[in-house]
Amino acid sequence: MAYAEKRGKSWRGRYRRPDGSYASTSGFTTKRAALQAASDEESSIRHNTWIDRRVAEMLFTDFANQWHSAVTPRLSPSTAAKYRRYLDVQLIPKWGDWPMIGIFNSHFEIEGWVTSLHNKHEESSVASYFGCFSTIMNAGVRARVIPANPCSGIRVTGGEWETEKYVATPAQALRAGMRLYENQLGLGGLMLCLLDFYTGGRWGELAGQMNHEYDQVNKAIGVFEPLKEVDGRLMKGGTDVTALDPFAPRQQSGRRKRRIKKGARTKSPAGERWVPLPPSIATMYELLLDGKAGALSFAFTSLQGDPWYRSNFRQRFWRPAWDGVDAARPSSPKHVPAILAGFTFHEGRHTHSSWLAEDGVPEIARRARLGHKMKGMARVYDHVTPEMERQVREALEARFLTSVLELTDPEREKLLTWVPTIRPAVERAQEEAMRIADGVAGVRSVSQITPIDRPARESSGGQGAS
Repeated sequence: MAYAEKRGKSWRGRYRRPDGSYASTSGFTTKRAALQAASDEESSIRHNTWIDRRVAEMLFTDFANQWHSAVTPRLSPSTAAKYRRYLDVQLIPKWGDWPMIGIFNSHFEIEGWVTSLHNKHEESSVASYFGCFSTIMNAGVRARVIPANPCSGIRVTGGEWETEKYVATPAQALRAGMRLYENQLGLGGLMLCLLDFYTGGRWGELAGQMNHEYDQVNKAIGVFEPLKEVDGRLMKGGTDVTALDPFAPRQQSGRRKRRIKKGARTKSPAGERWVPLPPSIATMYELLLDGKAGALSFAFTSLQGDPWYRSNFRQRFWRPAWDGVDAARPSSPKHVPAILAGFTFHEGRHTHSSWLAEDGVPEIARRARLGHKMKGMARVYDHVTPEMERQVREALEARFLTSVLELTDPEREKLLTWVPTIRPAVERAQEEAMRIADGVAGVRSVSQITPIDRPARESSGGQGAS
């Protein structure tokens, strides 16, 4: 039970902690005030809202490391490594020597820190750093180290300002893929670009594709174990890719056929999926896989035959393909015009979804293809049907063949030399385009006599007869 005692000229209140030991709160001028303060502490203990001051003095470094050790086992390796990097590079250098309760009482210091981050980093990076910091402080609240999260209410981003997302045309996508083919990457570069646009897959989902993850019967790629970069290493299925044996016994992909290691899975359960390819893209992809030895061989590899690091591919090949070379200097001997300057690999995913929306594909089919789940009751009652899948394949096939026909004659012949397997489909598309053009021309020739013209001709004919 709480009580008060005099200490020199002041009073202090004494109360019992949850572990049975006594604590005190001091500095009061009257016995009544000291007793009231001690009673308030015991009330907080009874209502499970009490904060032990000894624990609240824990340094941020110690608490953050405890938090990271506790959550790491259930995080993917890439996420755990990302949090560790945030702690080592940004959070501990700034807050490491601060007691947790000191951070709680330093709202304006946190505001100033966020402002300084904006002066040095992109908005998305600032949001990531602050998000990790806020998560740790939330953990401090749940662990009864601090009474509330001091990050609450702090505005990190502008909100109304968003980076513009580009949507490429099918012809732009094809021309960029052809530039990758010619820039030493061959068919692998062309197909990685086209799969970006015609599957909507994420980078790791496509760069990590292997021979055994292709369903030749249903013409679909399997997305179950994306390629991940963890502390500078490439991981596939939770294993360093340097330890993979391309000629090991083949395992069946699929969530029901084998268990996938934790941390090796897709971004969410909905991300595990089969993505059917349009016929021409499937034909080209099979041509690429025919040149790969071993069931566990990667479909897309660097010039050295290794799986791709994202930054390496982006800087050496993707950016020149889209941004051109000396694009602002047409007189330069190295000049190559830009296709769509600044276009990113992930914007191919945005483009894929936009194409399907333009073609009238239902939202449930678009979300399933991208590995997203529907919101609300639609998640329960809406399902992808074979008719929807057919609509998707036909829409994407039409877009691809149209893009081939939009190439110049030399460009088209070059493409068909690289991938002769699509020549029959392209020739059929050309014949259909000519037939439609002839039909339109015939309609126009008949319609030369417009409804407005006809009465005038009839009246003139009548006058001639009279």
